Amino acid sequence: MSEPPTAPSDQRRPGPVLYVSLALALAIAVWGAAAGDSLSRVGSAALDGITRGFGWAYLLVSLGFLAFLAFLACSRYGSLRLGRDDERPAFRRVTWYAMILSAVMGIGLISYGVTEPISHLAEPPHGLAQPMTPGSAVTAMQFSFFDWGLHAWGIFAVVGLAMSWSMFRRGRPGLVSALFRPLLGKRVDGVAGGAIDVFAVLATLFGTTTSLGLGALQINGGFTALFGIPTSRPVQFAIIAAITLLFTASALTGVARGIRFLSETSMGLGALLFVFVLVVGPTIYLVDLYVQSIGRYVSELVSTSLITPANGDLDFMQSWTYFMLAWWLSWAAFVGVFLARISRGRTIREFVVGVLLVPSVVFSLWFTAFGGTAIHSDLIGSTKIAVAAAGDENSAFFATLQSLPLSTVTSLVTIVLVVLFFVSGADANTFVLSMLTSRGTENPPSWILALWGAVTGAAAIALLAAGGLDSLQQMVIVSSAPFLLILIGVAVGFWKDLTTEFVPRQVPVPAEPEPAEERTPQTLH
Repeated sequence: MSEPPTAPSDQRRPGPVLYVSLALALAIAVWGAAAGDSLSRVGSAALDGITRGFGWAYLLVSLGFLAFLAFLACSRYGSLRLGRDDERPAFRRVTWYAMILSAVMGIGLISYGVTEPISHLAEPPHGLAQPMTPGSAVTAMQFSFFDWGLHAWGIFAVVGLAMSWSMFRRGRPGLVSALFRPLLGKRVDGVAGGAIDVFAVLATLFGTTTSLGLGALQINGGFTALFGIPTSRPVQFAIIAAITLLFTASALTGVARGIRFLSETSMGLGALLFVFVLVVGPTIYLVDLYVQSIGRYVSELVSTSLITPANGDLDFMQSWTYFMLAWWLSWAAFVGVFLARISRGRTIREFVVGVLLVPSVVFSLWFTAFGGTAIHSDLIGSTKIAVAAAGDENSAFFATLQSLPLSTVTSLVTIVLVVLFFVSGADANTFVLSMLTSRGTENPPSWILALWGAVTGAAAIALLAAGGLDSLQQMVIVSSAPFLLILIGVAVGFWKDLTTEFVPRQVPVPAEPEPAEERTPQTLH
């Protein structure tokens, strides 16, 4: 049974969540701009306390989400549709995949596609291999797959499923607090629900500012490699300001024209770049490396998921495993809302398979093509990309391209690709932040879209000024810590919702019709 949705006039009127979230976000941004050292010290202390005391929770929760999703896909619940029983998807499958890939984590393909594997080659995780050896190459790819594969997408899928079910099967607003109605009842309409939404907004904001900071650093690195433009904060600030104008304008056009176009274009360019590197690079070596690495990743998935500082390296966990899991947790609300809005009409099984497997496979292939090419080049002694990455992480991708033919052309394509990923990701984020602070409306007011676009850019600049990449990483882990508990509640609430909704096959009951304007959404806003 669908619940009566909030009236559209109420939904479009911003509530307390907007003002509280905005005040907290601006306070942190001002703190970073005015007293960056102080913010950095506090962030460092909080990071150390969280990872030492509760880092294990990130690992257990993400692994538990994977088990939960596997159960849902294989169970009788997998045939249930995210919407009416007779509803069909609004977007064709290829477009759906493209939007997932580019609007979610696309910029990470460039920022970490070479940097992470080559860094693990030089310093193998937890001392599991000798540095700069064929053995460390497999270990490097295994841990890269771990950071960017099933665990990340499992976090996103749980929130996306719960949000889609809540919005399109139950008729609730697109708010994280609405997912707690099965657990909290009417209390989600009060202070408790508002606090949940504020945490969701802040986690989303700082997860995205990290991506914007990484994007600015990567574009600056490309400018340095191609045009000799120095790597500096003023250049990075200018890049963020320019991109902020672009993604805010894109957000105002709607997903069918804005995010959809950017997603399909970036997917096409990315595919061309991938095929080029695969063909002109060490193809046979890359195939061998992929087979070995994916085999070890799958066979050791559970044991790798349970490595803690008790038997591992805390510095490595803070820099990579904990940071990555915290990043995905901070993105969970944003990605969950976005996945829900583009997945209406798909079955639970189709959603789980599509969101878990397809992006994981694509990311593993990309990391192997680019990271594997850099690894091969360094191992045979023709380049020193690992040394370059140690000095400047943002130079690794372009250094790899420069070791291949047509480096100028491919470097230009990469810069364009980073901009497209940058804009499409921030575009989607701006929409979701606006939705979360406009009572869950699917059509946030334009002024709120523009406001969150500006705040996102300002926060990214402030955190870069406060301490660069370290401050961005610290803020992601700190802001994601309370949100971890919220996501556990989301999973429990979704399960309760699902089990009370399910109708046995032998007694089919037609779904209650939704309002006419909700039946076939073609845009996100």
